[in-house]
Amino acid sequence: MEELVVDGRRARGDASRRAVLTFATDLASVGGLDGLSIGQLATASGHSKSSIAGLFQNKEGLQLATVAAGREVFIRVVVEPAREHERGLARLVALMHHLIEYSRTRVFTGGCFFAAITADVDSKPGPVRDAVRQAMALWYDYIAVQVRYAVDSGELRLDADGIEQVAFTLPALYEQANARSLLYNSDQPYRLAARGMCDLLTASGADPAALALLRR
Repeated sequence: MEELVVDGRRARGDASRRAVLTFATDLASVGGLDGLSIGQLATASGHSKSSIAGLFQNKEGLQLATVAAGREVFIRVVVEPAREHERGLARLVALMHHLIEYSRTRVFTGGCFFAAITADVDSKPGPVRDAVRQAMALWYDYIAVQVRYAVDSGELRLDADGIEQVAFTLPALYEQANARSLLYNSDQPYRLAARGMCDLLTASGADPAALALLRR
């Protein structure tokens, strides 16, 4: 009976944590991690300050949990749907398509979650910056892996420098589109970014027919 009580409390605690983090990631996408506070989160989520403090212990704990939650959403919305496609060019194109849609449809109110929080932590050493850097490194490496697969399978014609350049430029086009869309409240930057991605991949040897998902 005691185990059931403990399990029930743990389940309720996990549910509360998930609910609070839904608000935390959205707030951080607008105001960054530095602007995220237990008091602000209590007001937004309807939970008490004491209950939130109990869930995360301190601001750093809240920030780390928010980074992890934001990454989970990103993987679910961008990465997992792309995994339905073959590795290489098809998956690379799907990644870029879902990436643009993730920002364009405002999965988070402030657009790209990681774009919003990176500026907060890029010059501040510590566990939070380490967590953000690791998440971004895994993402950039995953893009590079797909570019290399596309080259190895003959879908793209690039040398080592070209692989590095394409893996850098694709997310850079997206990041600029996200920033300009937010600034000007316009979808046009996404269209320009998708066109730029298509031009880059075509110049790298891609069959234009393989880029249809990005041309929608």
